[in-house]
Amino acid sequence: MTEETHREWLERMEHDSREKQQAFMNDIARRLKRPRTTAAPVHPFRGAPDYWQEFQWSPEERIDQFTANFQSAGGHVFRMATMDEAKAFIVNKASDMLARYILRQNVVELEALRLEEELVDTQVSVWNTDMQEAWKARAAEADIGIVIADYAVSYTGSITVLSSADKGRSVSLLPTALIAIVPLERLKTRLGEVLIDFDEAGQSGLPAGIHFISGPSRSADIENDLTIGVHGPGIVFALLVG
Repeated sequence: MTEETHREWLERMEHDSREKQQAFMNDIARRLKRPRTTAAPVHPFRGAPDYWQEFQWSPEERIDQFTANFQSAGGHVFRMATMDEAKAFIVNKASDMLARYILRQNVVELEALRLEEELVDTQVSVWNTDMQEAWKARAAEADIGIVIADYAVSYTGSITVLSSADKGRSVSLLPTALIAIVPLERLKTRLGEVLIDFDEAGQSGLPAGIHFISGPSRSADIENDLTIGVHGPGIVFALLVG
């Protein structure tokens, strides 16, 4: 088959396919006894209404609402003034849980905590620092994963964690428990305040993954038998710092 003949064959196949599509849609309209809609409906409004775009809670309201919503989904929230308090919480929680292995993101905020110096009886690993390591397998073995939230949303009680080479999604998805540090300046009122950044970044500027965490993993079968921790950490702590 020559190139010209092949092109003609493709054009004929497309023409026949479109005719069949039109006949199929016309038959549906005939059976419904109403004319076909061939033009897209008019949408006078796009996105959230203005009143919702302007809706904001005060800083304390954001904290209170996030705490209530996150806890209602089974998560735990603690308010702290400094990162030193967050460090003390992590050290105490690791001791309480008898944690043998902790995995954290490779970010400067967590490096500054110097957890390795405090947790002498616990192995603390840093994501993606050894190219020979099977990091997903190591994350599945971890007792605790530690991340810094990129955003948090009060209205939905959600923490947003982005993926990158230094912030693997497995750190928040695979360990038994998760500790997420949320700087208060990253706590927003509405989900739209977070999503607009992704819209403005465009497709080429999007991270490898965008993960919304609203408490521990919750799964229910057809009989509504709720199970915690099947598809993610069964215990999630949100530390509001600032």
